[in-house]
Amino acid sequence: MTKITFVQPSGVEATVEATSGLSLMEAALHNGVEGILAECNGAAACATCHVVLPKAVYDRLDAPEDHEEDMLDFTEAERQPCSRLSCQVRVSDDMDGMVVHIPGE
Repeated sequence: MTKITFVQPSGVEATVEATSGLSLMEAALHNGVEGILAECNGAAACATCHVVLPKAVYDRLDAPEDHEEDMLDFTEAERQPCSRLSCQVRVSDDMDGMVVHIPGE
């Protein structure tokens, strides 16, 4: 299992165990992480699963598709250089120990 820490805007942390192949959104939902709403159930159509990844992880992922970029442009929280929709990021073993930030609204 891969351990991932989600950090709330308040600084409160939740460390969860995630199975490789699941999306970050699924890992958050399965573990009751607050701030990941996933109103579209992972269809990249709502941006309620917006997270900010560490730069090293962001840089080694495939670039976001156009529809994800469009959704991130409409987020209520300020978009950052390493922003992604957690429904579009698959957990992998090399993410063990990763810290993900959930932006404020």
